[in-house]
Amino acid sequence: MKPITKQDIQVHLNQFLNKTVYIHLETTTGAYSAHNNESNMTVVAFIRNTKVVYNQAKITGIGPYRVGLKLDEGWIYAEGLTDWDFNEENQLLMAGHNSEGKLAIALQISEQPFHY
Repeated sequence: MKPITKQDIQVHLNQFLNKTVYIHLETTTGAYSAHNNESNMTVVAFIRNTKVVYNQAKITGIGPYRVGLKLDEGWIYAEGLTDWDFNEENQLLMAGHNSEGKLAIALQISEQPFHY
């Protein structure tokens, strides 16, 4: 993955406009952090291979970044994104890593389901 550039992300977000796409959205404060410090609250959200159609997409911020996808009946957004890649399977992969390099958030978009 490489550091996010807003212009590159916007181009890739726009290529999926008004298409049925699969979304992977994951956030975590560290699923294993509680065993290191019992006072840490572990928070995790995870969706995978959920089909959506978005009609507007925007990346904002100066880093870390926020990406919003407007659906007919609501929004999906991810905040804290730092890195990205567009792979050979035409998947836009975005992630946010904390100061230790650990994954804190992921937002991925694809016209095909994600493989497990």
